[in-house]
Amino acid sequence: MDFNTDKPIYLQIVEYVYERILQQEWPEDTKILSVRDLGAELEVNPNTVMRSYEKLQNDNIIYNKRGIGFFVVKDASILIKKLRVESFKANELVQALHTAKLLGISEQEIVTLYKHA
Repeated sequence: MDFNTDKPIYLQIVEYVYERILQQEWPEDTKILSVRDLGAELEVNPNTVMRSYEKLQNDNIIYNKRGIGFFVVKDASILIKKLRVESFKANELVQALHTAKLLGISEQEIVTLYKHA
């Protein structure tokens, strides 16, 4: 995995886990890679992976069975999509609409572009 400098590594790992879940590589109620195994696979410190897993737990995407490992929650795909929609609306969409407004792009032009996308 190639990390970029625009976003903390632990958040990029969260996105990586999201992708694996959305692509059904890690289905619901299945065990995911251990902190050490994912750290080795991505060539990052296990503490960074643990920080990612803690965020995923806080977002109710994975859960921990003590002594066994981490598992994907039921309906994780739905939750991930909901989180991504909220983030998209709050960040990218607001910024894009603000830029469109500054550039004088009309609502009708935006609607037309949306319908043809």
